[in-house]
This record gives sequence, structure tokens and C-alpha cells, in this order.
Amino acid sequence: MCSLHPEIAVFYMKSKQSFKNASGFGLGASHLRWSLDHLAGGDADLADHVQQWGYPPERRSPGGFAALLRIVIGQQLSVKAAATIAARVEALMPDGLTPAGFLNADEASLRAAGLSGAKVIYGRGLARAVYDGAFDPAALAVMPDDKVTAEITALKGFGIWSARMYLMFSLGRPDIWPADDLGVREGLRRLRRLEARPSIKEAEAMGAGWAPYRSSVALFCWHILNNAPLKAGD
Repeated sequence: MCSLHPEIAVFYMKSKQSFKNASGFGLGASHLRWSLDHLAGGDADLADHVQQWGYPPERRSPGGFAALLRIVIGQQLSVKAAATIAARVEALMPDGLTPAGFLNADEASLRAAGLSGAKVIYGRGLARAVYDGAFDPAALAVMPDDKVTAEITALKGFGIWSARMYLMFSLGRPDIWPADDLGVREGLRRLRRLEARPSIKEAEAMGAGWAPYRSSVALFCWHILNNAPLKAGD
């Protein structure tokens, strides 16, 4: 596991906030490596797993309407299934995933692409809000986390999980802990070598000690899940 020279680490800690503000995305590869090394210095389980599985890749999604639509498409689906459906939906729109394109697409085609009736309604509500100017995704970039969450969850069909996904992958916020995500909780179970997957409440409490870098650990939990084979008894 890589560690920073003390003088470099001090410089990084002083400058990383200004770097995040300048870049607009605070979950880049260098931040993931540094934050996980920093946390692993006081967490033997995390240190062992980082040494075994390495660092999670940077995951970044351009923000805006398309990112939010992909999030609602991905609710309660595997990553692969969500990507397949999103590609089918996008294929219906010659100009890509835009509010006007989604509003103009007929419901039968959207359903045939794999969207449930509820997700068609949620997508149309999002598209209408953006198209009419009632909701401005670009404005989220300068809002604090709690305000972003409030703005997104005010949209029909968008809950806390959806807001957290946007905060992490489109805005790169470093201290988001999606304890309601099944994959995060399963990764956490393996990280802590637990017999049972922690509940949402338990996962919330377990993640508190990783603040203010909880997004990095959430990404690492997914990384474990994607790379560590399930052992007998798991």
C-alpha cells in the first residue's frame, strides 16, 4: 500500500480542498488513493483489503438530465441491466438523452426498451421539470450536500439513494455514505468479516468513523464486491 511522504501529505491536506473546488470533482483517482491510505492507517481491516484488492477506479458521470435519468433507470437493477436499458432508451432519441427527447418518446417504445410504467412517469416528471426550468441540474454543482439532496428528492421517484448517487458520481462529493445501497452493505460485510450483512442503521453507524472520506470507502465496498470471489459460507 502506497503512503505519502509526510511533507507531501501535509501539502496535500492543505491544498486538496482548493483543488476540489477548482476541478469541480473531488473523487479523482489521487484522492481515492490518498484517502484510503489515510483511513487504512488506523483501520486494520481496511488496510488488509486495500493491500489485497488495490484501489477502486475513479467513477465519474457527467451531470445533468442524462445522469439523473440514468440513475432513475438504475433503481433496483444491476449495473449491467441498467446500462442495457439506458442504451435502449437513448437509441430512441436521435439527439441523445435530452428532456425534449424523453418527453417526445412514446410510452410504448419506452416500455419496450425496458422501463417500468413508474420509471416512465418519473423520467417524464424529471424531463418536464428541466424543460420548463423548474429544476436546474447545473445549479446543483454549487450547492452543499444537504441542499442537493433536498432538490433531487423533491422530484417524484427520486429518493435519498438517487441523490447520493448523483452527489458521488456527478458532483464528486467526498463524504457521502450510501448505507441504503445493498452493494455497499455487502461490501461492508466482507470488509468487516461479518456473518450477516449489516442493516441500514448498522451500516450508517459503522461508516461514521470514516468521515470525511466516506465516499472513498463506499467505492471501495463496491470494489470488494466486484473483485472478491464469494467464498463458501458467504
